[in-house]
Amino acid sequence: MDKESLLRLVDSLHRDKEIAKDVVFQGIEAALTTAARKHFKSHEMVSIQIDRNTGEILAKEGDRTIDPSELGRITAQTAKQVIIQKIREAERDVIYDDFISRRGTIVSGTVQRFEGSAIIINLGKTEGTLQRSEQIEGEHYNMNERVRTVVFDVKKIGSRVRILLSRTHPDFVRRLFELEVPEIAENTIEIKALAREPGHRTKISVASSDPNVDCVGACVGVRGSRIKNIVDELNGEKIDIIRWSDEPEVLLPNALKPAEVPGLFYLPRIRLRPLWYQMINFL
Repeated sequence: MDKESLLRLVDSLHRDKEIAKDVVFQGIEAALTTAARKHFKSHEMVSIQIDRNTGEILAKEGDRTIDPSELGRITAQTAKQVIIQKIREAERDVIYDDFISRRGTIVSGTVQRFEGSAIIINLGKTEGTLQRSEQIEGEHYNMNERVRTVVFDVKKIGSRVRILLSRTHPDFVRRLFELEVPEIAENTIEIKALAREPGHRTKISVASSDPNVDCVGACVGVRGSRIKNIVDELNGEKIDIIRWSDEPEVLLPNALKPAEVPGLFYLPRIRLRPLWYQMINFL
């Protein structure tokens, strides 16, 4: 490969795979070094460096300069295999870094195939897995159907990245509210607590830092437009929006509606706080 072709290859990988140029150069240098050591079977130190600007290859075996033509066909084939491996690793790292930074956020993709009860979703550059346990009960999906999920976890497995998706995680509802309610995205309204039984009911408690903004009304929207979009995305899951209060005697009855809590206000205050936190965590 001549110098111009080498530079074009590096530039192409940088643009298409979003891999840093220096990472590509290092991969090619490592590949050529590995191939040269196998080819020459020398005890001398073999080093190969590529000029980042000109693409010129400087190869040395100890103090002796190696002509690139000496590497031969076998070396070139070995180098090609190592380069491919290095590029795959670099591509894996790019995808991992991208999605690990998006963990807990909503992504959109299309149903690509089914693997048992799991659904493989095409996310563009890579695939994500929506396990049966992370699917909302009663939902059914078709090939090429567009699906919104939250990135639940990201793992490196060998040369691949496994992206685990979820529609049942509480963060899915939280992010939907951030998308539909600008006041939440702008931090004027804060989600103080959220409890969810996927597919059935979600209870969310909100508070406003601006006395002129009605936190419950803003989340519901004009004629229920905002909450309707969220309910539609969750296929009819019931959502109760509760005004936050620092007083458990006020918050707890509201959070447990429509159930009545007889004698609540006569319970000792010391028993109310554990009961409140238990409700938020396990409701």
